[in-house]
Amino acid sequence: MDSDEAAAGFTALGQGTRLELMRSLLAAGPSGLPAGEAAARLGVPASTLSFHLKALEMAGLVAATRQGRSLIYAPQLARLRTLLAFLAQACCGGQPDRCGDLARLLDAITLENAEMERPVFNVLFLCTHNSARSIMAEAILDRIGRPRFEGWSAGSHPRPDGPLPEVLTLLKTLGHDVSGLRSKSWNELTGPDAPRMDFVITLCDTIQGQTCPDFGDTTVTGAWPLPDPSKFSGSTAERATLLNEVYAGLRRRLEAFISLPVASLDRMALQARVDELADPHAMVR
Repeated sequence: MDSDEAAAGFTALGQGTRLELMRSLLAAGPSGLPAGEAAARLGVPASTLSFHLKALEMAGLVAATRQGRSLIYAPQLARLRTLLAFLAQACCGGQPDRCGDLARLLDAITLENAEMERPVFNVLFLCTHNSARSIMAEAILDRIGRPRFEGWSAGSHPRPDGPLPEVLTLLKTLGHDVSGLRSKSWNELTGPDAPRMDFVITLCDTIQGQTCPDFGDTTVTGAWPLPDPSKFSGSTAERATLLNEVYAGLRRRLEAFISLPVASLDRMALQARVDELADPHAMVR
């Protein structure tokens, strides 16, 4: 975390209602609170609460998902710990071990951050040719989800020439590392030496009529159908616009996905949350 990020975090917390709101969300734990319940607890109008939630969300201190008709806001504990650690690390000229209780606090924050980062959830994205949608999803998740999430992608009939050039160009333009991206068969990820997949998400309506491989009973599956960029027609500018829309749709879903309290939800609850993300109207961003 740099100084600008830290300043944004402390600025977001530097207002009485927002500070009490954050305390209420922390008291509720990683599952969070519905926006209406948070407003009732604080005794503020819904419109006022929405303004303060947006400020905290922009600072990365809270995140929202939708459950039915309710928006559930949860604190981003890793971000809060990083914010506190940024402040504590400057103690005593960069030697916080000389600061007694503060040193112990920093040690606790560092340990808790390490504990939070330890689980790595493997997420596999599937589409027929593994050349566009799944490639973008892998790149996006690897950028915004690490170290807790690692993205993978594959297809039933991978494109022989590799990912679509226009997809790689878009990802490069947006600052993604594309050096490791390639079109590959899902058979590479089904052998005994393959990494265990915690989530498998298909990004097309059907994968050429084939049945997806069995990735185990504990794998959470989902279907987020998106238009196939390889079938886009029109001018270069029109195709670029459509490709940007697919990227934006994936990014919104994955930002909501990584905010889920994965470690605290059982498989059925996780399955429901992943299914909800198939609906673009179920996301805040």
